[in-house]
Amino acid sequence: MRLVLVQRGSGGVHGGELAFPGGKRDPDDSSLLDTALREAQEEIGLAKDAVFVLSRLPAVETRTTGFRITPFLARIAPPPRWRPERREVAEVLEVPLSEFERPGNRGEAFMRLPGWTEPQQFPFFRVGPHKLWGASYRMLQPLLPSLAANEWDV
Repeated sequence: MRLVLVQRGSGGVHGGELAFPGGKRDPDDSSLLDTALREAQEEIGLAKDAVFVLSRLPAVETRTTGFRITPFLARIAPPPRWRPERREVAEVLEVPLSEFERPGNRGEAFMRLPGWTEPQQFPFFRVGPHKLWGASYRMLQPLLPSLAANEWDV
């Protein structure tokens, strides 16, 4: 099993960070699921009909930008080639689930975020030369035991 991540483009508040595909709700989106599907198609070229949604997950709030993220867990049929939207996505990564289960790929680092007077310690997963931390970490970390146990038959 592999998880699909993106490295955000260099612009914006979360520029260069690893994340799951997704973004802000548009007025034309009929639901948060519609937002997630539209954003995945726009950001990485994942067709809506290639997505089988398994579960809506608990909302996660970002700690510095005030975003409330509603994630969805889905099984997908990846396209032959990802088509990242270059203004938003620098790279699409397909990461084996086993990489997140390896103890050597977990760590903690002190970071000073915008508007914070003191650095704080954050847990992260090492993904190649990158770190997956913050809201994305908080979405993924509690899912790992269930994914490893194949509870959703992914």
